[in-house]
Amino acid sequence: MDNFRNNQAKKSRPSFDGVIRPDLKAGAGSAYHGPSNANNGLLTRNSLNNFRASDGFHAAQQPVMNTGRQPLRRGPDGLIDLTLPPAPAKPRRKRNRKKLVLRSFAGIAVLLVVMVGFLFGKGYLKLHQIFKGGAQGAAALEDNVDPSKLRGEGDGRVNILLLGKGGEGHDGPDLTDTILIASIDPVQKKAALLSIPRDLWVQPEGSSGHTKINAVYANAKYAALAKKQSKDDAEKAGLNAIEKEIQTDIGIPIHYHVMVDFNAFEQAINTVGGVDINVAASETVYEVLYDESTGKHYTLDVKQGQQHFDGQRALFYARSRHTSARGDFDRTERQRKIMLALKDKILSLGTFSNPAKISQLIDAFGNHVQANLSIQEVMRLYDIGKGIDSSSVASVGLADSPNNYVTTDNVNGISIVRPRAGIDDFSEIQSYIRNALKDGFIANENASIAIYNGTETPGLATRKAAELKSYGYNVITIADAPTKTYQKTVLTDLRNGQKKYTKHYLEQRLGVTAVGSLPDTSINPGAADFVIILGQ
Repeated sequence: MDNFRNNQAKKSRPSFDGVIRPDLKAGAGSAYHGPSNANNGLLTRNSLNNFRASDGFHAAQQPVMNTGRQPLRRGPDGLIDLTLPPAPAKPRRKRNRKKLVLRSFAGIAVLLVVMVGFLFGKGYLKLHQIFKGGAQGAAALEDNVDPSKLRGEGDGRVNILLLGKGGEGHDGPDLTDTILIASIDPVQKKAALLSIPRDLWVQPEGSSGHTKINAVYANAKYAALAKKQSKDDAEKAGLNAIEKEIQTDIGIPIHYHVMVDFNAFEQAINTVGGVDINVAASETVYEVLYDESTGKHYTLDVKQGQQHFDGQRALFYARSRHTSARGDFDRTERQRKIMLALKDKILSLGTFSNPAKISQLIDAFGNHVQANLSIQEVMRLYDIGKGIDSSSVASVGLADSPNNYVTTDNVNGISIVRPRAGIDDFSEIQSYIRNALKDGFIANENASIAIYNGTETPGLATRKAAELKSYGYNVITIADAPTKTYQKTVLTDLRNGQKKYTKHYLEQRLGVTAVGSLPDTSINPGAADFVIILGQ
């Protein structure tokens, strides 16, 4: 300890750059060791003047430490070269263009997947808000339909009631001035559009009076609201009423309905970029109409030839009637043409496989569309529609020559449309429509039927034949049975169940179960597939 204090007390002699003053004696405790030559590594007083000796420590005589760096270099004068060597050049990596391209495409693909997923998800959710389902449905949408699922003739088609109303901001916002039936035959790959005149004079079920058919929905809706029912329930009541009226008067089942107001119709046309129609000379229109949505007048000038229609022009073309020769009848014909053009445009764009288009359409529809189809049913109809050429879509009207089944009339100062057979007599209309929209399974099997009267009631076979023909059955024989004592009707299937759909329909209509052989061998059925012997 004393030595430590004494050593600390000694004043150290000045030095600079590792050179010790000449009068310093390096002892055993010195921290410096010179070169290992004379004097056993000890400095002498003459060392300062010996300029041949290196100052400080001699690197060559120090232990070499593996630092991973280059050893110190000396120049010709013996001094250390402090110049840093140039950094080694990094090896240049060859860019793999193929990998870069693949990575770029992978990044784009991921982005697209995210975008499409978002858009489709958005469209899917909104579609569910509109297409909620709830309808009894159409068995004909299925593949290889089980006959037992068919409720009766007409179920071999898919009939959709399309209704157009003005909506909020228009006069008579709930009057269904556009009434169309889109009827699709998935079996024959055909379709038809049927127009119902908005002024058709009808008597709704439970009503003591008559009204125009375009007011049936509105009257039922307002009656439900007057009973304090919710808005949704009131609209359902209105839609059920118009569906039931169509089924009763026209005589075909309605499987689904879609209600669209003017706003949705116009926006739908715009979303697909408009529609193109080849306007015939009889379809030209010039009319100035009032636009309730803008409070201004709109001049509709549609000339003959190929014409393009944006949403607004298409809407007014579908509504115009005052300057048309046949009034509402011409208007319904134009509505059918617009719907066909819209169908073609939707299919050509692949709209329902395009999430962006779905999103745009649903944004446009908002609360302006009501439907009781499900998303799955819509997509199935879309797939079926792609296989139906527009040339296979029939345009059916009740006042289109030579099929003139309605006429205009006046009741208590009200201009109406009624059946030519008379008010409330829709028999001719029903027979015409059932044949124009023949059940797909009946048409496909085209079974031949022989009808025999097995009773004493005259004309029974003729009347039954007329009934079956109205549904599109192929009746080839009408005659009396050899005996007139049949108490029950007999249906004989001579093809052993090969024509299963016709067999099912006939069993339902006649209320019997088919047998495999004729009860009377004296009856010659000829080429008939089915033989009906009418009983009491």
